[in-house]
Parts: sequence; structure tokens; C-alpha cells
Amino acid sequence: MPTYETMSFHLETERLTLRPWAESDAAEFSALLAARGNGTPTVEHTRTSIAELLDATAATGIALLPIERRDEGDFIGYCGLIIGRSTLEEPEIAYELFQRAQGHGYATEAAGAVLEAAVATGRKRLWATVGAWNTPSLRVLEKLGFERDHVSTEDSGEVVWLVRSLP
Repeated sequence: MPTYETMSFHLETERLTLRPWAESDAAEFSALLAARGNGTPTVEHTRTSIAELLDATAATGIALLPIERRDEGDFIGYCGLIIGRSTLEEPEIAYELFQRAQGHGYATEAAGAVLEAAVATGRKRLWATVGAWNTPSLRVLEKLGFERDHVSTEDSGEVVWLVRSLP
């Protein structure tokens, strides 16, 4: 089995900083998860989720990272690599932003930085899975060179699988 370099956990773009999770992110992360419309997780539950994300990062060498706008210093979402529905060898890129931060190119900018970080680990391929209804996310992935591979049906509806060869 090939070995991979550890992903960089500090990424900077023109407008954004991606960095490791901190316990102080719990309230905002909780608010982001609540924006999905499935209820609001408690801050304590979110702290546990952050600890699990940090443990997963330590175990896998890949990470989901909080996104902050550099000038404003505010938390606007997350982006990174996860195993998700895929594998450690060919992980998924994942991102989610507050609605107020959508439509400004932040997801594309953050995901582009994560893509470069994935290339630096030595990986050859990345996946993404997106709800078929999520046109903005599909557009972000197409801008980054992902191509549709297939569609699966889950309890939540149709899921589009996209793939991108690296570098």
C-alpha cells in the first residue's frame, strides 16, 4: 500500500485561512450545522465532534479545516479531505459554508487550496459526493476539474459522485 505525506493543516489563499480546529470553534460550528435545518447540536456535542475530527486527522493525516476570512477573521465554514464514502487512498473533498458566505467564490478558493494540499500528499485521485439538488456545489467542483462519474440513491435522495485525477 502506498504511503502518503501528511496534508498541510495550515492553508492560506488570497482571502482565506484554513487551519486546525480549536475548541473555541464549537459555537460557530454548531450554528453552521444548525443551518442545515435538522436542529441545533449542543455546543458540548459540537466540542465532541471537533475532538473526533482532530482524532481522525491524527489517525489519517488528512483533515477537514475551518475556513476564516483573513480580513474579517470570521469563521465561515469548513473545507478539507475526509474518507466519507471513499477511502484514505482516494479521499473525498468536502466543504460547507454559512449561507451569508455563499456566492462569493470562497468555496472554490478554499477547495482549490485543499486540492493543492492533496496533490502534495502524493495522492492520485480525489472524489466528491454532492446531493443532486446542490447546483452551486456541483458548479464549484466542475470549476476545479471534477467530472461526474455516477449517481447513487440514498435515503437523502440522489447523490452525484465526481472524480478528479491529480495533479
